[in-house]
Amino acid sequence: MHQAQINGISPRPFVKWAGGKRQLLDILNAKIPAAFARYHEPFVGGGALLFSRLPAKATVSDVNPELINCYLVIRDDVHALIRSLQTHKNEEEYFYNTRAKDLSKMTPVQRASRFIYLNKTCFNGLYRENKSGQFNAPFGRYVRPKIVDKENLLAISDYLNKADVQIDCVGYQSVLERAKEGDFVYFDPPYAPMTKTANFASYVKGGFNLDDQAELAQVFTELTKRGVRAMLSNSNTPIILELYRDYSIQVVHAMRAINCKGGSRGKEANEVLVTNYQV
Repeated sequence: MHQAQINGISPRPFVKWAGGKRQLLDILNAKIPAAFARYHEPFVGGGALLFSRLPAKATVSDVNPELINCYLVIRDDVHALIRSLQTHKNEEEYFYNTRAKDLSKMTPVQRASRFIYLNKTCFNGLYRENKSGQFNAPFGRYVRPKIVDKENLLAISDYLNKADVQIDCVGYQSVLERAKEGDFVYFDPPYAPMTKTANFASYVKGGFNLDDQAELAQVFTELTKRGVRAMLSNSNTPIILELYRDYSIQVVHAMRAINCKGGSRGKEANEVLVTNYQV
């Protein structure tokens, strides 16, 4: 398994994220070009692929402001974040009081600490927002959730400081302004639903619908025309197969540990890996 290290430590995602890629890293890394100028990940999420490779030059982004705030705080003030995380309690009343806090009255460190705490202690580890942009997953009732992962946070902070990593809260379309010929882009968007009732794209208010999927495919095509190598993960559905019919498509299988319905966790999910280049 490809796993880069920094100071002898292999960083891993600091939050659980629906659709996370840790179990597919071998497949993903085997598909990535052997060399490229800059790494781009516009739906960075938990950053599993980013942390497995630790590219020297990278631009990562997401539209979720609380997630991006976490990345920035880990880079800029990780020791304060760790101290704050150590104050949290794995108790139901405390969880809901923390969930209800007004973000506008919190510092970036407090917001990042709250974000990680809620992620580690909420039901199914599912980050979910309602239409008002408020986190709304319930308490998870875990016995010993690892709220403070000090070693991992320090390793991630070291990487973000030592490498040339740009972190922004912007939409995926911004990759058209940044990616240049010779760069590599990995897209891991909210997946197209396998069934009418299976859609989950509530990482941020507004979600990600089929029109968004079609627009993303247009961005993929534009990058191809510019000589930017791109890889995309999505669900193995007719709409995705049609949108990317002109590209190389590989079906892969993943066991999903996070699902909004507890009974669906762990079941095999058909996915596709799309590339605009030959491996």
